[in-house]
Amino acid sequence: MPLIARLLAAGLFCLGFGARAETALPAFYQGLAALPKEGRLGQVVKQEAIHTSIPGAEAWRIAYVSSDVGERRTLSTAIVVAPAGPAPSGGRPILAWAHGTTGTAQNCGPSQVPSPAEPLNQYFLPSGNSWTDYGLPNLEPFLREGYVLVATDYQGLGAGGDHQYAVAATQGRDVINSVRAVRAMRGAGVGRKAVVYGWSQGGGAVLAAASLGDYIAHPGSAADGIEFVGFVALAPHDVAVMAAGKPLDADGAAKLMDGLAASFSDSLFNFTHFTMTLWGTRAAYPALKLTDLLTEAGAQALGTIYRNKCIHVAADTITYAYGAEYKTMLSPQPRNAEAWARALVEGSVAPVRPVAPVIIYWGTKDIVVPPVMGQLYQAQMCKLGGNVTRVQLPGEQTHFSTPGAAGPLYPAWVRDRLNGLPAPNGCPQG
Repeated sequence: MPLIARLLAAGLFCLGFGARAETALPAFYQGLAALPKEGRLGQVVKQEAIHTSIPGAEAWRIAYVSSDVGERRTLSTAIVVAPAGPAPSGGRPILAWAHGTTGTAQNCGPSQVPSPAEPLNQYFLPSGNSWTDYGLPNLEPFLREGYVLVATDYQGLGAGGDHQYAVAATQGRDVINSVRAVRAMRGAGVGRKAVVYGWSQGGGAVLAAASLGDYIAHPGSAADGIEFVGFVALAPHDVAVMAAGKPLDADGAAKLMDGLAASFSDSLFNFTHFTMTLWGTRAAYPALKLTDLLTEAGAQALGTIYRNKCIHVAADTITYAYGAEYKTMLSPQPRNAEAWARALVEGSVAPVRPVAPVIIYWGTKDIVVPPVMGQLYQAQMCKLGGNVTRVQLPGEQTHFSTPGAAGPLYPAWVRDRLNGLPAPNGCPQG
């Protein structure tokens, strides 16, 4: 009997699947879950000044109105960092950061660390000083360029609701609305031009946002008329492109689900990401049942873990409870593959031409997000008339070294887009 079964029998997972723990949150986040999800997209409903160690900068936490893949209204939180002092007459350009995986519990939002308005700090790197990744890549150079930066937490990571983890269509909306929010808020002094950049889960959000042209153009938000001029994706995920052109009938859907399960269950860490994706997809599509793909015991345990713990602690808990037997949480007879496959595709990146040039940075040693996803995305979007560049990072970069290795490479690309220069055609020729 796996250890998890003994823990369940002993009542150590007594919260059970569907239970909600009362997670202690910092004061700013208290009560956000109870606020009505009303107002215009991007409308700021709460704001406070926060500390930043960056000289000549000021920062805020905000909570703002967003929506998910089902167009249900949500609240999301974010931080905003801007150069101190008066803005130029045309306002400052906006850079929106989309973070990588932090987890699914309410206390997993990067803005909740004591000093979140800092350069990117990664858990896995020797310099990591927190339980999570937080901060923004190239923060100081971008501030010196005169940009205002906003970094969303995504829905479900501090403002209530189950986090729709890896549902890129939801996270893309959160990113777009974070830009609307920073333009609408008091004190930032921003203009209309914006660039989005993000990594891993956030890379998927970047690709999704790039194809949400109708959502961007829809009038009546808190800040209409924003011009998104470029999208920078670091090791992005795109589940939908893996199914592009393939029938999602019973057989095709079963092959897709089996392939994803096999690809992302090769290690316990990847398995945690995969089952978190199932948990987040079920949050976006409530008619789905985790017990279609997981055992009853596995669904119950993961329901408790993912509502209470962030990614690294969740993986540790699964290691403790299951060890090498973690795959026994998968149902030996998965069901409802067609509905799950449709949900995963719908919640991913839409097959729609990007509204502006896209550039992707990837490493040859990335075993978390298969680089083939970006390759297929480029081929798909170039056929639709998009402009997508892929840059192979020098050396043998892993998923977690990608932000640092790409860091010196894309600021010039961002500057050119904000200055109105045309992007070179990145699509393969011939």
